[in-house]
Amino acid sequence: MNASIELAQPQDDEGVRRLARSQVMPGRVRLSYCREPEFSIGCAITGSDHQILIARSEEGEIVGVACRSVRRVFLNGLEQRIGYLGQLRIDERYRGRWLVSRGFAMLEQLHRADPLPAYLASIVDGNREATGVLVEKPRRRTPSFRETARYLTLAIWIGRAKPVAVQGVEIVAGSDDQLDEVARFLGHEGPRRQLSSVWTADALRDLQQFGLNPSDIRIARRQGAIAGVLALWDQSAFKQSIVRGYTGWLRPVAPILPRPGTQLRSAYAALACVADDDAAVFDGLLRDIYNLAQVRGVRHLLVGFDSRDPLLGAARRYRHLVYPSRLYLATFANQPCGGLGREPLDARPTYVDIATL
Repeated sequence: MNASIELAQPQDDEGVRRLARSQVMPGRVRLSYCREPEFSIGCAITGSDHQILIARSEEGEIVGVACRSVRRVFLNGLEQRIGYLGQLRIDERYRGRWLVSRGFAMLEQLHRADPLPAYLASIVDGNREATGVLVEKPRRRTPSFRETARYLTLAIWIGRAKPVAVQGVEIVAGSDDQLDEVARFLGHEGPRRQLSSVWTADALRDLQQFGLNPSDIRIARRQGAIAGVLALWDQSAFKQSIVRGYTGWLRPVAPILPRPGTQLRSAYAALACVADDDAAVFDGLLRDIYNLAQVRGVRHLLVGFDSRDPLLGAARRYRHLVYPSRLYLATFANQPCGGLGREPLDARPTYVDIATL
């Protein structure tokens, strides 16, 4: 079977969404990540200047898709412009290495037109095919993938409301007039995490078009100053997770879980940032977001952390399922030290907001 690689056009959206619906991700809960009503909306939140690549069969059917975008992040405490590679979907009939290699050849062309030092990528644990083709046995045109973090996404079950009380700290709802201060706080604290996003007040305001309003942000204040931030980001208007089945120890209890074909009602705990990694402040913010999710009918709250992150322990105390993955920085040839200069990344834990993947 043969296929051509090209940039997607608006008229290709229906075919891309059809492909996304058909793909099932591995794990204890087998899921399809759908992108209704428009695939490109989900790409827009991954960064700026997003480009969607498609593979088209000889019959005109879309059999592969990937997205390239650009984001500003902190690396070793400094702002850096890097890329993001995501939304990879390939029809199982076309999952030979040649299609991936041809796709990366096209990505390399885009890279030459807009060079970036590295590209962030994520691979879910258990996706042996992706790990084998991209990491363990890459082909000549495939960039080099270097692991940067073991990442854990927790799907927290929403139950009864929880009391919210942190001594000496007030937790308030966000508002438009607080966004400049929130952006300054994120800019001050963000460099303590590798790959954390660089936010401006305008960028935070722009998230309203993607379902995150200022009032969805919770701000912890100690003696008036911001001590932590967390937001409830519901993206179900343009991103849906559909249950396709269960594996392992979940299979016997499947009758009491959401039935296959059901959309999981989930939202993200996003923009997680706490001064001095104060676990009590983070727990208070998470409880407040948890209660807000309950009021809005959310069944699962998704939060992601580096396995080394000191804030992870507070999230683990909730009833949850874990979805492990690996974060990589991918670089094309002739870019020394991962394309990030002479110094490797230091030991700071990573924070990539899973709501932006």
